[in-house]
Amino acid sequence: MKNFADSLVRKIAEVNNPTVIGLDPKLDYIPDHIKHYAEQLFPEEATKATAKAIWLFNKEIIDHTYDIVPAVKLQYAYYEMYGVDAIKTMLLTARYAQRKGMLVIGDCKRNDIGSTATAYAEGIIGKTSILLGETMEMSGFDAATVNCYLGIDGVQPFIDVAARDGKGIFCLVRTSNPSAGDFQDLELGDGRKLYEAVADKVAEWGEPMIGEEGFSSVGAVIGATWPEQAVDLRKRMPNTFMLIPGYGAQGAGADEAVASFTAYGKGGIVNASRSIMTAWQKKADFFKPEDFGKAARFEAEDMKEKLNAALMNRKYV
Repeated sequence: MKNFADSLVRKIAEVNNPTVIGLDPKLDYIPDHIKHYAEQLFPEEATKATAKAIWLFNKEIIDHTYDIVPAVKLQYAYYEMYGVDAIKTMLLTARYAQRKGMLVIGDCKRNDIGSTATAYAEGIIGKTSILLGETMEMSGFDAATVNCYLGIDGVQPFIDVAARDGKGIFCLVRTSNPSAGDFQDLELGDGRKLYEAVADKVAEWGEPMIGEEGFSSVGAVIGATWPEQAVDLRKRMPNTFMLIPGYGAQGAGADEAVASFTAYGKGGIVNASRSIMTAWQKKADFFKPEDFGKAARFEAEDMKEKLNAALMNRKYV
């Protein structure tokens, strides 16, 4: 049976790059020539024009990075806010990235229990039984993010589907946002912080899904903005693969981003969204709007170099 964590470790090694590009599109990020072209194609259908512009933007970034970046992460909210046509574009983007050899993470942060959690899991990383006796992958993502603060009732359905279909999940453990500590830092009766207790549970849940590469397909989301805590969490979760947001636009640098990696430089993948999608705007002196794909590649290569350099000279240990 395929193991998602094994696939991710091997893909990262293949391109020597522990980076995932977050394709979280906003119209402000898309060059005018793309938007104007989409409007010409659908002059009376605004939602279709919007979805087309997003698709052309995503495709260009994938075309310029698929050979140097192992994965993309699609944040549901940035597609849902533009309507049904944009959701279709999200699924089209996922399939296109997979055809290019990239792994795809659905950043949906689902959070429910029982049959509803099962429905979420089947719809995002599993298969759905439909009419005419058919069973289909509706989204086909390789992995999904999960809010695990409802406990095992909300996570077990995802684990079951992931184990059956060779997929993965990333449970929210220590998030990158400034107010994360409002609840996650609360101290329990046994002296642990809440996020530490969650980390211990995620590590426990993931034990049956540890693959040949030594990591579990039940992963964790660990913000790069908390490097000291990330070091401690790696000790608590030695076999947990970590999805690491917070690099770039959220303030963390390469040193902070790799704090939770193992001593061998494995076990993590660092997300960058805005810094790559808007590279053409930040580097307008070097890239024309028509070259936004080249700008994205330049930024991705720069991030790769910085992360690998940080792994060679660890600041947080």
